[in-house]
Amino acid sequence: MLDIDKYEGGIALWGAVPPVYDTTTQPIDRGVHVHARTMAGGVKEMDRTFRAVRIFGERLPRQGIFVSELDAIYYMVSSVFGYGMKHITCSYCGYAHLDRDWFSVHPHRRHLCAGCGRHFRDTETAIGNPIYAVRDACGVRTLEAKPSKKRLDIKQADFPGGIQVWGSNPAFIWTSAVNEEEGIHIHAFRENASMPELDETYGKVTIDGERLSPSMVRTLMAQSALPSLNNRVRPIDCPSCHEAQFDVGDLAFTPVTTRRCTACGHKFTAPGRLKKTIANPLPGILARLAEKALRQPQCHDLGLMPETL
Repeated sequence: MLDIDKYEGGIALWGAVPPVYDTTTQPIDRGVHVHARTMAGGVKEMDRTFRAVRIFGERLPRQGIFVSELDAIYYMVSSVFGYGMKHITCSYCGYAHLDRDWFSVHPHRRHLCAGCGRHFRDTETAIGNPIYAVRDACGVRTLEAKPSKKRLDIKQADFPGGIQVWGSNPAFIWTSAVNEEEGIHIHAFRENASMPELDETYGKVTIDGERLSPSMVRTLMAQSALPSLNNRVRPIDCPSCHEAQFDVGDLAFTPVTTRRCTACGHKFTAPGRLKKTIANPLPGILARLAEKALRQPQCHDLGLMPETL
């Protein structure tokens, strides 16, 4: 339970998903991550991830509003791909509607209620997420995130406890007067340490000479949370000019058979058994990092079920 009125220093809640690269032995982190401060600029009284959170406050219903890990994870996915959301309820039973997987990145009007099992139509074409009930009730305003100016250049050998890499994603509740930082979030552990030596968001990150792109990290993090894209996100180079391809916009979540090189315009089909693919150079970069790692990266699986048309 989280009483937002008790934390005058500000609260922040995010959808937490596993890192895109993880050479630690830390357990999987998933759900709703909470930061809370009682005083502005003070220490964090709360810095934990929960599978679900019930939020209370003066402006909220007496019973509070429940936020599940799926609500938080799919809020992250929709936000990273640039889609707004709204609070949608079933016109038959009033159940709050969550659009998952394919539906979390494709606005639509006809929905299938998870409460009563009936199809219903909303008043507009949109993506449903119950989190917007909290945002609307709290009068949350969205502050534009500012790119981090911090830089990081490290070697994996200096952190035998392992390294974790996430892309930043917008908090669904942010009450601090200070803007969020946007970039790549890094945890780096010394040997046998329970707390990370590094725990920051950086605008530029280089690990063992490999430069990481914040947009590629953020995109892969969201792609990894969409079960319908399982095994379809790959590093793909143009066979003509050898330029690494990076699918953005709708192509970042829409596998295709034929693509056109963004550098030379050559039209080609990516090699491999799966014909419909999405291009992101980051898996290839992370594979090279894994060759220099002190231990093999963990393979995290959220275990979410695919939901597509």
